[in-house]
Amino acid sequence: MADIASLIQARYGTPTNFIAGASEGNSTIQTLLQHRSVRNFLPEKLPPGSLEIIVAAAQSAATSSNLQTWSVLALENPEHKDKAATLCGDQEFIRKAPLFLIFCADLDRLTKASVQHGLRGEGLEFTEMFLMASLDAGLAGQNATVAAEALGLGACYVGAARNRPHELAELLKLPPRVIAVFGLAIGKLDPTKATAVKPRLPQKEVLHKETWQVAVNENDAPSQAENLAEYDVTLASFNAGERREGVPAWTQRSARRIETVESLHGRHVLKDVLQQKGFDLR
Repeated sequence: MADIASLIQARYGTPTNFIAGASEGNSTIQTLLQHRSVRNFLPEKLPPGSLEIIVAAAQSAATSSNLQTWSVLALENPEHKDKAATLCGDQEFIRKAPLFLIFCADLDRLTKASVQHGLRGEGLEFTEMFLMASLDAGLAGQNATVAAEALGLGACYVGAARNRPHELAELLKLPPRVIAVFGLAIGKLDPTKATAVKPRLPQKEVLHKETWQVAVNENDAPSQAENLAEYDVTLASFNAGERREGVPAWTQRSARRIETVESLHGRHVLKDVLQQKGFDLR
């Protein structure tokens, strides 16, 4: 494995002066820093036991008050996976991945626990609980991703699981108060189609110490624009190295992604679907 300093430089796309210190040689840190989305998989099944290990790692994630307000569906049947892929942006890599996990915010379990003990479960009617369930699912998904990568597998998150939420819920036969929040395609990487680590925003743009800081440059002038311009250049250099032509600057692409209702790719109906599924969101 590469040294930590090299991995950090790859993560930001530019040299850094970070001190690796005790992290040097730490395999966990190395795995985290080498994360990249993998959409090219070999046509092979996962080694026996992989699913169970990955889910055990997911269940090892932190969960608010130990309420464990998430569940996951594992899709391996090609026909079922094909139908799910159609509803999740019609993305071919989902079909080719031997395992497609769909992580759900799940308040059905607590609804039934409330009924079991003759309690009202009024708290389940508030937005806080849907947020908690979504966060729990996200934490579990990240643990699952790290576990898969530690096993030498590749993974790619699928936010398009929210593109057609009602239809996906019907396909998966989700009960009330359960909704898919994202998918995760997992498989063996195709070594002939390796992908590079994509640089992230400069750390000075996202890290605030003690209180929210208005970014300033050496002349005490607001510098967020400078940070974003710097990142546009960094990502353009990365795309050129990957031979990706005609890719808009990150700022432009991001602005386009949120410009209109249409740019949400169907996700604008999510609140209505949540209400139909029994999420009251008071």
